Amino acid sequence: MCASYSEKTGVVFEPFTEVRSWTARATIRDVAIQRGKPELPTQRKKLYERQVWLVKGELATVEKTVSTSLARQAFDTRCEDALNEQINIEYNVSYIYHALWAYFDRDYVALPGLAAFFKSSSEEERGHAEGLMTYQNLRGGKVKLNSIMLPQMEFSSEAKGDALYAMELTLSLEKLNNEKLLSLHKVADECGDVQMCDFIESNYLEEQVKAIRTVSEYVTQLRRVGEGHGVYHWDQDLLASM
Repeated sequence: MCASYSEKTGVVFEPFTEVRSWTARATIRDVAIQRGKPELPTQRKKLYERQVWLVKGELATVEKTVSTSLARQAFDTRCEDALNEQINIEYNVSYIYHALWAYFDRDYVALPGLAAFFKSSSEEERGHAEGLMTYQNLRGGKVKLNSIMLPQMEFSSEAKGDALYAMELTLSLEKLNNEKLLSLHKVADECGDVQMCDFIESNYLEEQVKAIRTVSEYVTQLRRVGEGHGVYHWDQDLLASM
C-alpha cells in the first residue's frame, strides 16, 4: 500500500514484501544455526520452522501455477484437443467464404447479393471460432491455432454456373461442419463432460441445422431459375433479404 493510505487507516498490508523479508530473515537464521551460533529456544525454533515451511510451500505453489490454469476442473485433454480441431475447421470454412465474397464482388461477376451473403457467412464462421476459443479459455484449456488451407479463388462452372456451384459447395461445407460438431459433442459425451455437451448443443448444433436447411433451399431455387437473368433476379431478392 502507499504511505498516504497507511497513514490514514493505520493499516499496512504488503504481503509480498512481508514474505520476502520473512524469507530473508529465515535464511539468515538458518546460516547462523549452521555456523554453531546459539540456537533459538525449542518452542520458538519449532514455530519458526513451521512458519518457514508454510511460506516456502505457498511460494512453491504460486510458481507452479504461473503457466497453468487455476480454473481447470474435470476438463479432459481429449476435449481440449477436439476444441482446437473445431476452431481450425471454423477458420478454414470462414476463409473459403471470404474467397467466395471476393469472387462475387468482382465487377465482371457482379452478384452483390451473393457477395453480401458470403461476407456475412465468413464473419459468422469466424465468430464461431472465437466462441470456441473463449470457451477453451473458460475451461482452462490452451488455444492452439493451426495453419489454414489455401482456398480456390475461381468458382465459375460451365455446367452449373457460378452461383449454383458456389451454393452447392456451401451446402457441402455446412454439412461437413455439422458432422465435425457432432464429433466434438461425442468426444465431450465420452469424457462425461456434461457442461461442454450443453455448450455445444445450446450454441452450435441448432444453428447449424438451420443453416443447412436455408442453404438447401437456396440450392433448390438456383436449380430452378437456371442461369442468366434468373440468377440476377434471385440475387436481387437475396440482397434485399440480407
